Amino acid sequence: MALKSYTVGQKDKPLLAMTIGEAFDETCARHAERDALIVLHQARRYTWRTLAEEVAVIARAFMALGIERGERIGIWAPNCAEWCIAQLASAKIGAILVNINPAYRATELAYVLERSGCSWLICADRFKTSDYHAMLAELIPELETCHQGQWSSDALQSLKSVITLADDAPAGYVRWRDLASRGEQVSGDLLQARSASLQFDDPINIQYTSGTTGFPKGATLSHYNILNNGYMVGESLGLSERDRMVIPVPLYHCFGMVMGNLGCITHGAAMIYQAASFEPLATLRAVAEERASILYGVPTMFIEMLGLPERTSFDLSSLRSGIMAGSICPIEVMRKVIDQMHMREVQIAYGMTETSPVSLQTGPDDPLALRVSTVGRTQPHLEHKIIDTEGRIVPRGEVGELCTRGYSVMLGYWNDLQATARDLDGARWMHTGDLAEMDDEGYVRIVGRSKDMIIRGGENIYPREIEEFLYQHPAVADAQVVGIPCERHGEVVVAWVRRTAGQEVDAETLREFCKAHIAHYKVPRYFHFVDAFPMTVTGKIQKFRIRELSVELFNVERLNHEQHR
Repeated sequence: MALKSYTVGQKDKPLLAMTIGEAFDETCARHAERDALIVLHQARRYTWRTLAEEVAVIARAFMALGIERGERIGIWAPNCAEWCIAQLASAKIGAILVNINPAYRATELAYVLERSGCSWLICADRFKTSDYHAMLAELIPELETCHQGQWSSDALQSLKSVITLADDAPAGYVRWRDLASRGEQVSGDLLQARSASLQFDDPINIQYTSGTTGFPKGATLSHYNILNNGYMVGESLGLSERDRMVIPVPLYHCFGMVMGNLGCITHGAAMIYQAASFEPLATLRAVAEERASILYGVPTMFIEMLGLPERTSFDLSSLRSGIMAGSICPIEVMRKVIDQMHMREVQIAYGMTETSPVSLQTGPDDPLALRVSTVGRTQPHLEHKIIDTEGRIVPRGEVGELCTRGYSVMLGYWNDLQATARDLDGARWMHTGDLAEMDDEGYVRIVGRSKDMIIRGGENIYPREIEEFLYQHPAVADAQVVGIPCERHGEVVVAWVRRTAGQEVDAETLREFCKAHIAHYKVPRYFHFVDAFPMTVTGKIQKFRIRELSVELFNVERLNHEQHR
């Protein structure tokens, strides 16, 4: 009888029955004088003792501002010390942190704030080409001229005020630097009482994930979800207080805040942020200068680091392991990471925001072939099955939809029962939408996606959002968006556009239109103008055919460009 495509992870290591704040306090007590957080671009260093002191100050300040258990605090900033401190301080008081992509523009920000009902927003003043204060002034003109908190917005009715990380800000903002004095209004005993009232099953984080259809949905995650996922990822890596981890992946994503921050916090390992966002040279320098043992990244990050001429001038011999996630790693890249970057135990991880995120992971001793052709085996305390279109488990070696169940599966989508019921069935199986097959040893290989999601450089993008946005341009009558393969980013975005009758528009105009309003990674690389789309006899647009034709059209264009450079 053929084995079924079903596995259960090991259960020899118990799950942590505690809140994030309790786990943090235990680590701070155990490793008080060891390095906890090193933020090189801000020239800041914290031991576990000093980090605990800073977190307590901000947690008391949040309480002084009137932030209650279960209220939502948005954070819109690149990687920085304040991000980590806000993550821990909000967890200590039971406020739900809402992660906002630093690349979001005003329209996307407004959507997330409104859907989540954020009462407070923490923001940087700017990042790269984004002027956060200017975008907020566009959404809330009163914010620039009013006194702190004395404004209301029809567009964002739940938002009470904005905390800025900038030292200089208009009068309507609360400055992060002033929070310490506010924290003096709340005693340590009150903070301790608040923390003691929290339960580990409470929601503590909302992440707006790029699903496969529709607009972003807020995956609601508990202390138990993300604390244990960070812990189990760290266990697979063999993390301890002797490890030092460089985290160049974004904190707004589970890769940074869960696998990175919480993985370190549950093991006493040092967290190292080398820059506000990924910079290959700064990452290599951080590894060498801080003698890091662990490095995270998506495959494109490792490709960029390996391609730097300066790489050989850095001593990377302290590295032993790390995680690559976001897409399958080419075998030659994996070989170079092991041989040239000394990451002999590097692992592959797979998951989704809705599963906190990791549900499958390779092991440190897995053969190279398995580390580049599969996404590993089921994580501890989780289950996987692969099913056919009728919901029946398929035999090993057959392709079907991958489903995950266990401690890491989200509580649901925030205020969206319909979407929750669609993706999370009555038996608590999370339907990933990914097509996969399982071998006799339980290793899983992802072979495709049952839906149209695009993954560009580790970022999930769904076509409908871009299509809806393009419709706002008066010269666009219709648009269809697909992804095509790209060696550098995994996939890039292609938009097929049918112009409005009597209107003219070119690719550069639409590209600039997109750049001004949506995140850079969603902006289509290529535009193709058509009079009609490929359709079935019943009038349905054939996206698979658009994708096939785009590969032919734009891969030829890319090859011709490279030949004539």
